[in-house]
Amino acid sequence: MNVLVIGSGAREHALCRSLSLDPAVTALHCAPGNAGIAEVAELHQVDALDGGAVSALAVELGAELVIVGPEAPLVAGVADAVRDAGIPVFGPSKEAAQLEGSKAFAKDVMAAAGVPTARSYVCTTPEEVAEALDAFGAPYVVKDDGLAAGKGVVVTDDLEAAAAHAAGCERVVIEEFLDGPEVSLFAITDGVSVVPLQPAQDFKRALDGDEGPNTGGMGAYSPLPWADPKLVEEVLETVLQPTVDEMRHRGTPFSGLLYAGLAITGRGVRVIEFNARFGDPETQVVLARLKTPLAGVLKAAATGDLADLPALRWSDDAAVTVVIASHNYPGTPRTGDPISGLAEVAAEDAPHAYVLHAGTKYDGDDRDTVVSAGGRVLSVTATGTDLTEARERAYKAVERIGLDGSQHRTDIAAKAAADA
Repeated sequence: MNVLVIGSGAREHALCRSLSLDPAVTALHCAPGNAGIAEVAELHQVDALDGGAVSALAVELGAELVIVGPEAPLVAGVADAVRDAGIPVFGPSKEAAQLEGSKAFAKDVMAAAGVPTARSYVCTTPEEVAEALDAFGAPYVVKDDGLAAGKGVVVTDDLEAAAAHAAGCERVVIEEFLDGPEVSLFAITDGVSVVPLQPAQDFKRALDGDEGPNTGGMGAYSPLPWADPKLVEEVLETVLQPTVDEMRHRGTPFSGLLYAGLAITGRGVRVIEFNARFGDPETQVVLARLKTPLAGVLKAAATGDLADLPALRWSDDAAVTVVIASHNYPGTPRTGDPISGLAEVAAEDAPHAYVLHAGTKYDGDDRDTVVSAGGRVLSVTATGTDLTEARERAYKAVERIGLDGSQHRTDIAAKAAADA
């Protein structure tokens, strides 16, 4: 199978790594990719938001499956352009991707499908914002209605900060605070059948102890030893399948990856948000545990054949990923700093630990030097017989990496490992 992956982050590197290990994949391409992805796939320059350019590249390469990684191209309709070219694509249509592109739309779908979620108000004026904040009280939860790269949500006890965030958005969703631990659960769907993956938990705050500003994610782990063994089955029945059914009934079937961000509250499971693609950094740990070859699963979703797929096979091992971020992330990150230690990890820690690239590029024409090119630079991922061993291996590999001014959390999966 000739596969083209669209995107340039650690999520796409994780996808490409899994695909490169799949015997069914005979050719692997990525556009635009990054310095790490270049080691397992042939890179191509393309504007990932340009559906015409992406579909033309797919035709030129003879791609038999296109996987659209990030949310922005999906919301822009890139998957539609590829489908129009007659090529199977893993990723929802522009209309279906509004499950992530508009939180107000997602709330409407959840209400129609009977999916449990937080009570909320959609606000467009300062007066509506003030009324909604007063109605729910602290902690205040204010969400930009549109895409914000994982940083459009503010949860705060500070009323002024909540109002200020709302004022900076064209339209916001203000909702009740959901207590309890958060869980990320991915599901692959062809618009009818739904196949859930294994749950993961990510760490959104920049600093240890869940302090500091929100980020796109500073680490993740899987499995969740503290979670109810029936959690996945419950979420499939009450959240995932009803949502996919509702989207199909609306005439906008959702196929691709449906990501449910969940809160396990005292009143039961509640949906915090939906995403329309693999999450980063949870993808890194979920794919590290998937034993079923990936390409056939994604192709089945793209072609409507998911019901014929055998049950997925999973490793009993645990997986942990630690994000190494650049100086000043999640503010304006410093870029262009050389990265050292990558070869040492590959030589000393493989196969149990490896580095997935996010914001990296080669230093000009120098293919021996990799430099930082974004906020989240690397995802150091490791597996082990349990979370304790996976953590030890991940942080041992992190110590080998050199990046001036970099930052990472030291407590990824620490509590879950200690309590297991």
